[in-house]
Amino acid sequence: MTTCSTHVLDAVAGRPAVGLAVTLLAGDGTPLEAARTDADGRLRWDTVLGTGRYGLRFDTAAWFATAGVPTVHAAVHLEVLVDADQPHYHLALLLSPFAYTTYRGS
Repeated sequence: MTTCSTHVLDAVAGRPAVGLAVTLLAGDGTPLEAARTDADGRLRWDTVLGTGRYGLRFDTAAWFATAGVPTVHAAVHLEVLVDADQPHYHLALLLSPFAYTTYRGS
């Protein structure tokens, strides 16, 4: 059973990105689940993933607009290859209005 989670941090403010809409996508782009990050900037999905390609779509434009912060990113789209033999994928995003970085954590 393979699951997925994310943690989004506002790298400029130095705090969690609260209330950011994130969609978990199948490899063909079909939405599987959508939710918002919690008070700690975290989100965990219950969907069990098989081996294959999946995506996370972070709705960064709307999130920055709510804060009144201009950004160049309409969205951050992360595509990953999942191995169903791995129990969990934690995919973190460090976000600023004009740059981002991502990594697989634990």
